[in-house]
Amino acid sequence: MSDQTTTPPKTGIEIKVDRPKLYKVILVNDDYTPREFVVTVLKIEFRLTGDQASRVMMTAHTRGVCVVSVYTRDIAETKATRAVDLAREKGYPLMFTTEPEE
Repeated sequence: MSDQTTTPPKTGIEIKVDRPKLYKVILVNDDYTPREFVVTVLKIEFRLTGDQASRVMMTAHTRGVCVVSVYTRDIAETKATRAVDLAREKGYPLMFTTEPEE
């Protein structure tokens, strides 16, 4: 008997996994939804602090839109939908959209 251990040959296959494409969640300003409600939605759904939520809300108010955050597609779409649903429950036209990050 031999004391040598046999090891299987190494294969030259290297698996490369692409990072998932990221999507921006965008807050769209409207003239009807109260600012305080927008801040509340941003805090609840996007886990922003009060100061962060106020800055995002004011940026959307002055510029018309503001990027809230960036996520993978499924998470971005889910968060945007849930935020819009919260607004619809209260009768507000608040809108969040998603688009691919370049």
